[in-house]
Amino acid sequence: MSADDLVIIVRLVLLWAVTIGAVTVFLQWLLRRASIVVQICLVVVSAVGVMVAGMVGAFNAMFISAQDLEVMWYIVGIASVAAVAVAVVLGLGVARNTRSLVSAARSIGRGEPVAPTRNVSSELTELASEMKSTSEKLEESRSRVRAAESARRELVAWVSHDLRTPLASMRAMTEALEDGMAPDVSAYHRKILAQVDKMTELVNDLLELSKFQAGTMVVTRETMDLYDLVSDAIADLAPLAERRHIKINGDGVQSTLAAVDGASLGRAVRNVMMNALMYTRLGSTVRIAVNTEPGWATVVVEDACGGIPAEDLPKLFTTGWRRYSGRSKSAFSGAGVGLSLVAGIIHAHHGTVEVANAGDGCRFSLRLPTSSESGVATAQQLYEGPEAGEANRS
Repeated sequence: MSADDLVIIVRLVLLWAVTIGAVTVFLQWLLRRASIVVQICLVVVSAVGVMVAGMVGAFNAMFISAQDLEVMWYIVGIASVAAVAVAVVLGLGVARNTRSLVSAARSIGRGEPVAPTRNVSSELTELASEMKSTSEKLEESRSRVRAAESARRELVAWVSHDLRTPLASMRAMTEALEDGMAPDVSAYHRKILAQVDKMTELVNDLLELSKFQAGTMVVTRETMDLYDLVSDAIADLAPLAERRHIKINGDGVQSTLAAVDGASLGRAVRNVMMNALMYTRLGSTVRIAVNTEPGWATVVVEDACGGIPAEDLPKLFTTGWRRYSGRSKSAFSGAGVGLSLVAGIIHAHHGTVEVANAGDGCRFSLRLPTSSESGVATAQQLYEGPEAGEANRS
């Protein structure tokens, strides 16, 4: 074949390729919403058309015999039909796999699990895997939302109960004072103030909890001695311990410097100690200790509550959760907020809070880093772990 013949053939093939390619692109745009089977067949017909047109043009340019040209047409025709048939079969398979992915996407919308898709291309397999992973993550999110909504309803119910009881008591005492039926006016005034203080404490707990959950609580750290912080908490709760004939043993508290927010951590320690004092046996001892290890300090509170069932231990850190539906008449607070704040404050300090049965009671451990790279920390990561809550163990 001469160089001139080769140039002519190349020109003819390129001319037909450009012309048919342009027509194919235009048809694909017109049929862009058609089935993928039509799209695949269009591509195959375009490829076959380019090949046929190039061959016919080349054969005509080389002036082959009519008999040879007829044989060539038979060969090209049969090959074209076979190519289109293969394209249709392959297209139907791809369409079937695509429909299965569409069905999987609809299952995600309905909240149903996505079954794995097999015998598909690597791209569709990867897409199916991503859809299955997305389905699992959405189901986990739905489960968390359902749990949070259930806890919210329970919390609202408990808070309503805790507010209604003292309000009814205050109303009765106020009416007695108004009617002049109170035998000891000063005592009634003191009781009303005590009820107001309890309701104020509950409302403040709810406000603090909302800040932690919203991630808006700012924890400002400064170096301080945990011995002073725990000693202040013991002094604050000493009157309650005396009324319940409970001894607070703080011999295990040692001087330990740590970068903490004194106000919030003091609140957490008091809440844990209050929890222990309310649920330990009358006449028993609540032990407080501060243990140290390189880079960490742990505040440990042990009581004699009799222990908590193993299946209930993880639920202690769920907002609003309480083991029993009955109320303890000796304690006002108990709406499932106290230990929520404890876990929130400790997580905001990038520490951990744990509870376990120990001896004839429970051991709460508040583990905190003794130093911080930054003086200010936020509660953005507060609820990455289990939610916190106060358990009613009586």
